[in-house]
Amino acid sequence: MAKVLCVLYDDPVDGYPKAYARDSIPRIERYPGGQTAPTPKKIDFKPGTLLGSVSGGLGLRKFLEGLGHAFVVTSDKEGDASVFERELPDADIVISQPFWPAYLTAPRIAKAKKLKLAITAGIGSDHVDLEAAIKRGITVAEVTYSNSISVSEHVVMMILALVRNYIPSYNWVVAGGWNIADCVARSYDLEGMDVGTVAAGRIGLAVLRRLKPFDVRLHYTDRHRLPEQVEKELNLTYHQNVESMVRLCDVVTINAPLHAETEHLFDDALIAKMKRGAYLVNTARGKICDRDAVVRALQSGQLAGYAGDVWFPQPAPKDHPWRTMPHHGMTPHISGTSLSAQARYAAGTREILECWFEGRPIREEYLIVDGGKLAGTGAHSYSVGKRA
Repeated sequence: MAKVLCVLYDDPVDGYPKAYARDSIPRIERYPGGQTAPTPKKIDFKPGTLLGSVSGGLGLRKFLEGLGHAFVVTSDKEGDASVFERELPDADIVISQPFWPAYLTAPRIAKAKKLKLAITAGIGSDHVDLEAAIKRGITVAEVTYSNSISVSEHVVMMILALVRNYIPSYNWVVAGGWNIADCVARSYDLEGMDVGTVAAGRIGLAVLRRLKPFDVRLHYTDRHRLPEQVEKELNLTYHQNVESMVRLCDVVTINAPLHAETEHLFDDALIAKMKRGAYLVNTARGKICDRDAVVRALQSGQLAGYAGDVWFPQPAPKDHPWRTMPHHGMTPHISGTSLSAQARYAAGTREILECWFEGRPIREEYLIVDGGKLAGTGAHSYSVGKRA
């Protein structure tokens, strides 16, 4: 029997929910492009409930313990004395989320002698040292596409919040004010602006599709160019590199995976090439942006606003400068863990586990590392190399 170690975020501060705002969520069976949503044989949870926290346990406890497996769930993941460190050496499977990542570093992988499978409940497996996983023959899988649309909706929300100066305007209402001039002194229309995405995969393309009705000029850069018919449909301008794109854009959104080629991509030099007063939105990974370069750009006015829900490390310390920098719209890493998304990535995690225990192939689109090499989505999206 296997030991499954699962790292999830803490329950709400006032306790696990006894009731929810809505009675149900829409059922999604297929994603754009035709990929089917997760298809486990069974689920032991009600879609629309909180599954990504410790008490929710991704709805896996009955399934795993019913098969005789040990299931350890914790939010305590930092430091040598943490539950994660203590339980890791004899874990066969580790499950983690991008929102509260258990960083599977090379030293931790070396310590986990029995580890055979690392699952990301969600998308984005950069918290796993993929090079170390390849060397050890560990399979890495994630629930690809499960929350891509969730993130793309969050991106559009953040763009509008920055450009229309929504958060400061809301704060004036909460403070009892009616300070219209203060609210609109930094408020603009998105219409007519140039908006570009760094990467146009599942999330980036979904963002572009959602922005087209706003009558903006759309740009993208990606190492995999989109089909000509998609470019024509959305009236996209393709750029071979980030530098050429950001010079033209009023808004730039980052939707790329974190790997050696993208780490600290947005540094002082690249941000200086952007239009003065441009907006930058990052729901990809915090380390794609140089932390202090972003702060400096907001302070100088080179950037008019920065929004995102990804940080490094995660959770971010209380003194992280992105909490207090001017003109920001930061959230904790929540874009991909709406209750709707949780139903899909929990079901996908169970599907992966069912395949693993039954000796069936895991879906190609779920694979990041398999058989000692990048595979599936991993081969398309990642490159292996040392990062800082």
